[in-house]
Amino acid sequence: MHSFKAVFKRELKGYFATPIAYVFLVIFLFFAGYLTFRDGFYEIRQADMRAFFSNLPLLFVFMVPSTAMRLWAEERKSGSIEILLTLPVTIPQAVIGKFIAAWCFLGIALVLTFPVPLVVCYLGDPDEGLIISGYIGSFLLAGGFLAVGTFFSALSKNQVISFILSVVACGILVYAGMPTTLDYLSNILPAPAVSVIENMSIQMHFHSLLKGVIEFRDIAYFFILIIGWIAACSIILDERKAS
Repeated sequence: MHSFKAVFKRELKGYFATPIAYVFLVIFLFFAGYLTFRDGFYEIRQADMRAFFSNLPLLFVFMVPSTAMRLWAEERKSGSIEILLTLPVTIPQAVIGKFIAAWCFLGIALVLTFPVPLVVCYLGDPDEGLIISGYIGSFLLAGGFLAVGTFFSALSKNQVISFILSVVACGILVYAGMPTTLDYLSNILPAPAVSVIENMSIQMHFHSLLKGVIEFRDIAYFFILIIGWIAACSIILDERKAS
């Protein structure tokens, strides 16, 4: 546990030791607000945050991989990974410590969007349950994308390649569940196969949480997604260490 805390603190402090974290936060908050108000936030005349939450998957497809790409790719490129892995810390502890630190950083970014719910509450009487479940779903969505990005960061020394691969993988998870994609797939694949693809897409489970109903299957989906990609990352790093 002490080793995990050491990695966690080192990584979280590392974000705010450079201007990168602040640039990320400014860009994220700008686009989160811009996309929300661009989609007719005032025109719909409803006190809810659907316009805000519905844009997060697309925004996270690009923003989360930009956070994850440095986790291991930078360590491998600079050679500091060799020092890290010689310390009294196991690979799973290092992977989880880095992941949780990055997830907390993304959580901070979500917390800083608090003016949006404040505006909604000022303009009307929104369903607080929908807002809470929306933020829970958004945090889990960020964790799922971050786990994918963590894997590709460990796979490549090049941060740009890691970023591109992560964006493609996260994009597939999002677009696989979109109605247009499912309609197209229904013309070339049997119905059971289309149903499997829909259930595996991140879009379906995220939008289920936005309805205000927190079901076990949706929470389980995100945790299985996170654990699976984190385990794959640990395996990759373990093989690198052994070689």
